[in-house]
Amino acid sequence: MLALTSPDFGSGETIPARFTCDGENLSPALRWTGLPEGTRALLLVCDDPDAPGGTFRHWAAWGMDPAAGGLAAGYGPATLEPVFRQAINDFGKPGYAGPCPPANDAPHAYHFRLSALAEPIAGAAPDATCEEVAALARPHVIEFAELVGVYGR
Repeated sequence: MLALTSPDFGSGETIPARFTCDGENLSPALRWTGLPEGTRALLLVCDDPDAPGGTFRHWAAWGMDPAAGGLAAGYGPATLEPVFRQAINDFGKPGYAGPCPPANDAPHAYHFRLSALAEPIAGAAPDATCEEVAALARPHVIEFAELVGVYGR
């Protein structure tokens, strides 16, 4: 069974400020285990379904090596790793942009979702949005796992 975890926070726990707009705005470390048979590619997304205007997309990364077992912490708007691709988030920037809920809102739940894909994502434009990349991946999803962290300001 596919599992997604982080050494930086557990399921349902508060995401440390370092990984938010109030800190360094860098991605947390993520680990995956239990890739299903036939996994040829991965898609990692981070969404905030509690955003006032509807789901806000903070990150989409794809083309990571499934055998790597995870990603180190530290990807941000200025950290575009040549080994994998990152989409344009809803802030209008490429790469990861951490939780940044409106002040005084109840804490938001941030869903980090890893999808195991039967085929690599094809046809994504260089300026593809997180939503566009997720749509390209959808027909190829074998299994997915989520890690949900919370953050409020």
